[in-house]
Amino acid sequence: MLAKRVLGIAGWSGSGKTTLLVRLIPLLVQRGLRVTTIKHAHHDFDIDTPGKDSYEHRKAGASEVLISSARRWVQMHEVENGCEAGLAELLHRASPCDLVLVEGYKRDHLPKIEVFRPRLGKPPLYLHDPRILAVATDEPLAGVHPALIDLNDLPAVADAVLALAEASDRVVQELARAAAAGTPSPG
Repeated sequence: MLAKRVLGIAGWSGSGKTTLLVRLIPLLVQRGLRVTTIKHAHHDFDIDTPGKDSYEHRKAGASEVLISSARRWVQMHEVENGCEAGLAELLHRASPCDLVLVEGYKRDHLPKIEVFRPRLGKPPLYLHDPRILAVATDEPLAGVHPALIDLNDLPAVADAVLALAEASDRVVQELARAAAAGTPSPG
């Protein structure tokens, strides 16, 4: 396994997962960590531009296209028959790093922090998912819940991320066990 530790950032659409990550990543990088992110998309997406050579290669039928420059490289893989890559496979493909932050995959079996905003009117995920180890929120919560973190206290969120992230090998094994057992995903 290439990545050392993994933690999911879960929550309903509009809860602020991406906003939190965009604010959190620079703080983690300042702390000396090399961070990778994996983002789940619920829809068709394209990161390439029609008319560009790489786009034309894919549209012509190439199953995979790699593009490289002096500044970055990217690998695009076409998925046949709608067979989406699982989180375990994506974790294996991740380059060496200190921390993988997974946005989305809220129903997968991995350690997570839930971004929860009661004003969205959606039920909290932590009530049905024991893998949600903390809740980052900007409003007080009543009742039983995992550890609460002030969503606007970025150092506290960063501390929680580092404390709750688990070894990637363990996360991949847990994902595999859940898949093999046909265990329904929480949430």
